[in-house]
Amino acid sequence: MSAQPVTIIMVEDDEGHARLIEKNVRRAGVNNEIVHFVDGTSALAHLMQEHVRANGPLLVLLDLNLPDMSGIDILAQLKADERLRRAPVIVLTTTDDQREIQRCYDLGCNVYITKPVEYETFAQAIRQLGLFLSVMQVPEA
Repeated sequence: MSAQPVTIIMVEDDEGHARLIEKNVRRAGVNNEIVHFVDGTSALAHLMQEHVRANGPLLVLLDLNLPDMSGIDILAQLKADERLRRAPVIVLTTTDDQREIQRCYDLGCNVYITKPVEYETFAQAIRQLGLFLSVMQVPEA
């Protein structure tokens, strides 16, 4: 990753999925700070704070199915914000509808991953994501 540490913002309402994601990202050797939010409202409030947007590079792991708002709405707001639009957004969701996938890419998501239903397959997919995160470059804010 870049010289300045990248903060990973995880927006995931399922605590089990959140633990699985963090555990397997860590197993892949990614030691970056992970800030977890269980709803879109608190995630957006955090991301829109000036000190967060000005405090180095961010990467967002975004579930689409949240209790208070759609992840698509969050994605649209992130990509519309001048200071956040370059932050990579990885959609990580159970939704495999082709229209939703297309919509996320149209809005500017960088990667779209459908969560496998089976636990071990999900864990393996997240480990692979962790390996990807360990080598990707993230632009400064």
